[in-house]
Amino acid sequence: MVAIHETSEGVTFAVRVHPRAKKNAITGELGDALKLSLTSPPVEGRASEACIEFFAKLLKLPRSSVTIASGQTGRQKMIRVSGFSAEEVRKRIAGAATGSHS
Repeated sequence: MVAIHETSEGVTFAVRVHPRAKKNAITGELGDALKLSLTSPPVEGRASEACIEFFAKLLKLPRSSVTIASGQTGRQKMIRVSGFSAEEVRKRIAGAATGSHS
């Protein structure tokens, strides 16, 4: 499972973004990062915005609770979520990753 860390600012975890995909979905793991497919192109921060929106919907949180701690312009991003424990984030991500196969 992907490493999910609790910090004083919230919970953080790494994602590897695959832009211009057919649909927005968690498609697996790559090393210690979640592999995230997004339909948006990697221009003008659109993939970063789509990434924030994806996790806000997935975790049922307001967009303001999800931020990109690092990697704004790259494919490798560190996501920060405030208001949840690492365990809660892990459960919801696991549910989304396995729920897409049922």
